[in-house]
Amino acid sequence: MTGGILRIVFTGEDLVRLRIASGIDELWEMAMSLHVLQKPGGGADMTTWRLQARADLAETGLLQPVRRTLLPLMPIKAYFPDFLTPHHAQTEPQNGIDVLADTPPSRVRHELDQLRRHTALPATLDDLARGNQRAITGLAGLTSRYCQTAFAPHRTTMEHALGRERARLTRLLTDHGVEATLAALGPAMRWRPPVLEADYATGRYEIPLRGRGLTLIPSYFCRYTPVALADPRLPPVLIYPAPRRVPTHGADTGTGDALPDLLGATRARILRCIAATAGCTTSELARRTGTSLSSASAHAQVLHRTGLITSTRHANMVIHQLTPLGTDLIRHQTPS
Repeated sequence: MTGGILRIVFTGEDLVRLRIASGIDELWEMAMSLHVLQKPGGGADMTTWRLQARADLAETGLLQPVRRTLLPLMPIKAYFPDFLTPHHAQTEPQNGIDVLADTPPSRVRHELDQLRRHTALPATLDDLARGNQRAITGLAGLTSRYCQTAFAPHRTTMEHALGRERARLTRLLTDHGVEATLAALGPAMRWRPPVLEADYATGRYEIPLRGRGLTLIPSYFCRYTPVALADPRLPPVLIYPAPRRVPTHGADTGTGDALPDLLGATRARILRCIAATAGCTTSELARRTGTSLSSASAHAQVLHRTGLITSTRHANMVIHQLTPLGTDLIRHQTPS
């Protein structure tokens, strides 16, 4: 079914309980990437990823297990089981795999019965459909190996894209409030207080939040329409396509100018990293520049004290952005 609409109904309490995922949700990316793997399109970068992922999965012996087990569980534009994308996966990717492995057999049986209403299941899923514990554990193991193999060539790109979007949302939330954040989510979503509407692939669906709040999860592999959990009793989440952006030319290099002589090589890399991402967290700075978390934090504090960046705390994250002074410094130190 196409041309559907998702309506998420907010109350006043929900507006103050809007949350932003703190990192990559590995299992949602797994689900969305399996859709990309089955369907042409999604942009040139997805075409490149699709070819590379198939080759890597074949080389590691995973292509046939993925086709027999994972793809039938993830039909395009139809229901797929909620237990495959547990809410706990947002805080620590490996914990998501653990939660998947610990799914109660009764829930697996129930949700695969629901899946049968939308698509035929192959005999390779019979043990899983019966709630066999060994099959559930095997599914979690296959999922983990798929993520490690299929995401490897795009891991850095994923981190950069999702880090930029989380930083953008955090700035909007901090500087302009919840309603401005909801209004700026993208062309597939529309904030019409008290309802957030989104284009939806599987028909009409409404989620009354009733004070539970909403977690926004930008996704690298979600390329078509936003997605929500099928069971409205589960913690409300909205997965949506992260905006794509071409990195600023030369922003990461830190070479060919006097900036390292002025600031030091590591501090120059950190400043350029902030410029390239239009704002990022301390942990993202550490990961992208190859420094420890404590070192990245210390360098960011120096850049903050000298007026080259601002550092804004939101929940458990600190978002660093260039100031006009920092922007001017990079502009004048970048070779033409």
